[in-house]
Amino acid sequence: MVKRGFSLLSIGLALSVGLHACSSPSESAAGDGALQGKVVLTGSSTVAPLVAEVGKRFEAEHPGVRIDVQTGGSSRGVADARQGTADIGMISRDLKADEQDLQAVAIALDGIGIIVHQDNPVQALSRTQLEAIYTGQVESWAEVGGNDAPITVVNKAEGRATLEVFLAYLGLGNDKIQADVIIGDNQQGIQTVAGNADAIGYVSIGAAEATRATGAAIQLIQIDGIEAKVQTVKDGTFPLARPLQLVTVDQPNELTQAFLDFAQSPQVNDIIQQQDFIPVSDSQ
Repeated sequence: MVKRGFSLLSIGLALSVGLHACSSPSESAAGDGALQGKVVLTGSSTVAPLVAEVGKRFEAEHPGVRIDVQTGGSSRGVADARQGTADIGMISRDLKADEQDLQAVAIALDGIGIIVHQDNPVQALSRTQLEAIYTGQVESWAEVGGNDAPITVVNKAEGRATLEVFLAYLGLGNDKIQADVIIGDNQQGIQTVAGNADAIGYVSIGAAEATRATGAAIQLIQIDGIEAKVQTVKDGTFPLARPLQLVTVDQPNELTQAFLDFAQSPQVNDIIQQQDFIPVSDSQ
């Protein structure tokens, strides 16, 4: 049976720190040595909340600077960096073979976890079972040890790095996925699953953990017997891990480079950990 998806994806979703939406690349530093101007970042909805908090701390140290953070997916981050409409693109994956014109710096590591409603008795699935669910071969939770209820399959929209990493793990093209709901960012996925006892989705482990702590009715389940948590991502045993990266084209100007250096520094490790991500230095 072919399922037809409907979309909850919002158009023009933006998370802004400091000024309004992107209009021009960053200005250069002031002549007296104090940093001044605006740095515009667009892209991954997984990276954006982290960078927004990093941006607030950078602004506090440099009162003449504003950091403007907008979401839209990793593909937008790459496109905007290339076109010069953003100073920095945000992506939650490795660079692709055709993206080698970009310079990427990893600021954290994250995993992609499978989420179900907190009342769902299914607490573990294999990769084979996930493939069967997402391709429509398994349509009832009863077939994988759960309740006798139809599975609501939640998938990510095109252009989202989380989708690309998930499809690569399953070895599938997106045309093979039989989804009931198409969502954009992590919060949409979490809200959809929390509001539907029979739904399944996949989101950033960091986002899932942070939202669960505020009472969201979801649970992260095991994949092939491995728990979806920060520690398994950190030790390399979790199969769905990816870097959170900032990308630029050519040599950044002084202000943009200063922010890139700050975002990679130990000065922001506490922010990274607070959002249930892993500082790159901790994984080495």
